[in-house]
Amino acid sequence: MSTTGIFLLLATALLTMAANLLLRAGIDAAGGFSIDGLSGLVRGLVHLFLQPRFTLGFVLYALASVVWFRVVATEPLSVAYPILVSLTFGLVTAGALIFFGEPLSVRKVVGLVTILGGIMIISTGASST
Repeated sequence: MSTTGIFLLLATALLTMAANLLLRAGIDAAGGFSIDGLSGLVRGLVHLFLQPRFTLGFVLYALASVVWFRVVATEPLSVAYPILVSLTFGLVTAGALIFFGEPLSVRKVVGLVTILGGIMIISTGASST
């Protein structure tokens, strides 16, 4: 991967992490979210978008997507995507722990390490032809 690709990948992961945390904060501030038919869905979404944190999270998700489009256009997808997922897993988990006080059990840590290890194996493995 190029230096620019790595920078853009990191930016995508950070934007995605911030978006997820803001979406969660906005949903919490709105009192939750449920879907009760089409009219309930529309009412629920309007209620969420009236929460500034939710709206900012949504905008950051859109911005992360635009940055990601550039990564997809210029870097090997089979390398970039696993790295993005790994970074996002770690960042969102850390953010949830810090900002929402979500518990981090030994079982979760082992699971995350296993998933991240698997992603590293897949993304750095030699290709066979």
